[in-house]
Amino acid sequence: MTGNIQSLKQEIKELETAGLRIDRYISEELKLFSRSQVRSRVVQIVLNGKRVKLAKKLKNGDLLEIFYNDPPPVELEPEAMDLDILFENQHCLVINKPRGLVVHPGCGHSSGTLVNGLLYHVKDLKKDFAEEAIRPGIVHRLDRDTSGVLVAAKSREAQEFLCRQFRERKVKKQYLAIVKGTLPAPSGRIDTRITRDPLNRKRYTCSMSRGKRAVTKYRVLKNFGSYSLVSLRPLTGRTHQLRVHMLYLDCPILGDSLYHPGSSSDRGLMLHAYRLLITLPGEKKPGKFRAPLPRRFKELLVG
Repeated sequence: MTGNIQSLKQEIKELETAGLRIDRYISEELKLFSRSQVRSRVVQIVLNGKRVKLAKKLKNGDLLEIFYNDPPPVELEPEAMDLDILFENQHCLVINKPRGLVVHPGCGHSSGTLVNGLLYHVKDLKKDFAEEAIRPGIVHRLDRDTSGVLVAAKSREAQEFLCRQFRERKVKKQYLAIVKGTLPAPSGRIDTRITRDPLNRKRYTCSMSRGKRAVTKYRVLKNFGSYSLVSLRPLTGRTHQLRVHMLYLDCPILGDSLYHPGSSSDRGLMLHAYRLLITLPGEKKPGKFRAPLPRRFKELLVG
């Protein structure tokens, strides 16, 4: 093998889906690249010392080696964007991300992302993150249809300082959501495991035995009969955690076309990252940042 070939060696542990194909493992578990890119990017697969095909199924204890091509070069362009900046200093900025804005480029989104807006707003960002082609300055992300507080870094040092707090679970987050129906109690704690839904690989589902532990605290702020306004505090950071936990309580978030197609609406997903408590670079105490309730929430609550 010659050229710009990268390699990744992975011991298979805690495989949630027995007999998962290698191509699906690469895209769904490792998230190395999308499944549509696997065949064009993967050069060779070695499983337990032997060359195998992408369709080979995995089991716990396997040693997987993946040899793959470098991605085609990505040239991100700065784009003027009306960013709703809640706070900014020389180290970072805190943004109120609108619903519908993709955080960083990916499959099908090469422009019009928050990263493009950051590159325009922070003139030296591209230089400071020269080796980070796709996510310069990104500390954490919100789903495309989730609005609210998001922090971004202006330097690698600031990025690592902020990312470390997320890894160590020192960041406190509060979301607001409008859900269908009435929750089982005025407040409570959801403690389950979350794993991929075997019937739909785009979705996740709760389990008591498989997957990673996920914990969410909730509090009902107001009940409107057919729906409720709730405060959600995730103590872990699993993919789609809040959406999955609300569905687990039979109170799906309004507008969630993935987990409750029948609740889709013109207002979109009614989930908003309302408050973030995090220590900024150069500070000794955590700062509290809040994104005001979006208009789509107010319209539904008043109407």
